[in-house]
Amino acid sequence: MNLTALRFLLSPITSWRAIRMVRSSGWTLSFDAAWRATRTATCPDERVYQSRGHTSDPSAPPRMH
Repeated sequence: MNLTALRFLLSPITSWRAIRMVRSSGWTLSFDAAWRATRTATCPDERVYQSRGHTSDPSAPPRMH
């Protein structure tokens, strides 16, 4: 199961809000970025996870903290 499907199953309201954010951005925002922004806006205790997984180069390996 891919990450998008897993996120939608585990948190459908956050996923729905992220889809709406992507659509309102004119599809210039990725679902992953929108999901993280939505999640940290509605669940401030998860703000520490916001920067995890975001890299400027999509082909770069994930960062280890």
